[in-house]
Amino acid sequence: MKKIILVLILIVSILSFANVRIKDISDFRGARDNQLFGIGIVTGLNGTGDSGNIPSEMLNNLFKNLGMQIKNQITSKNTAVVIITADIPSFYKEGMKLDVTVSAVGDSKSIENGVLIQTPLYGADNNVYAVAQGNVLTGGAEVKSTNLQKKYKVSGYIPQGAIVEKEIPANIVSNNTITLNLKHPDFSTAARVSMAINVTFSDKISKAMDSSSIKIKIPDVFYDDVVSFLALIEEIEVQPDVKAQIIINEKTGTIVLGGKVKLADFSLSYGNFVISVNDGSINGNPATIDNVIAALKASGATPQDIIAIIQNLSKAGYIYGEVVVM
Repeated sequence: MKKIILVLILIVSILSFANVRIKDISDFRGARDNQLFGIGIVTGLNGTGDSGNIPSEMLNNLFKNLGMQIKNQITSKNTAVVIITADIPSFYKEGMKLDVTVSAVGDSKSIENGVLIQTPLYGADNNVYAVAQGNVLTGGAEVKSTNLQKKYKVSGYIPQGAIVEKEIPANIVSNNTITLNLKHPDFSTAARVSMAINVTFSDKISKAMDSSSIKIKIPDVFYDDVVSFLALIEEIEVQPDVKAQIIINEKTGTIVLGGKVKLADFSLSYGNFVISVNDGSINGNPATIDNVIAALKASGATPQDIIAIIQNLSKAGYIYGEVVVM
């Protein structure tokens, strides 16, 4: 009865927040995806397969390590040697299915419409955790257009093409505690998450260890029901802090603004453009980077002009935030 009352109180408390769920910005330590890989053969190709020459000594060694003798065996143009990759999420059990990616490693022209022969998929410990098999898909129908890129035919995928044969153990509880890892480490966000958990449970069960980790003690009332405790933790909402950042892609002329990017007062002359920020305002509007960009656009500045101006302002120290150029 005490546990039911506590759960109801926690649910009411959780609903009082209006920000982002903890489950959307963090993961439990010990519960993570693992990468699987394998080398197999795709058959059923219409003369677009390998010529029979393994492309490198490295691949030959890889085949030998996996106990495969492929060299000089693939002589049909209707077959191709491929590498298969997949991610297996934590807590996946035997019999569950995974999507797999299939990529040609030889000189095959296309693996479209091919069939992958049953292939074991290995983990980093060289143990088999899944087997893959099925029809390889390389995308939609070929569309002839000058505006579209040609379909890439030497890489494809098999939806639900692998069956899990062995579960990868995952242990998220250690000494009656669990640890949250933030997807984007930040001291402010870690502190807020810890505080929100303590407020929700009306007890100091959580502590931020650094910018990415928050350690949480499991209350005695949830000792035999950790899953319910984890579910409640996931639904608590907090306001993550966002770093003041400007991301620039020079190739596409794209500018992405994040966080509270503030500006110092400045005067700038660039080509035919003259911009001034005085007493924290520009043309009567608050001096924010997006208002500066709007003013530049209104003056006829191109994306390249705007990017150059932002970079110069950053170098001069007038932008209080990080500028990342891609």
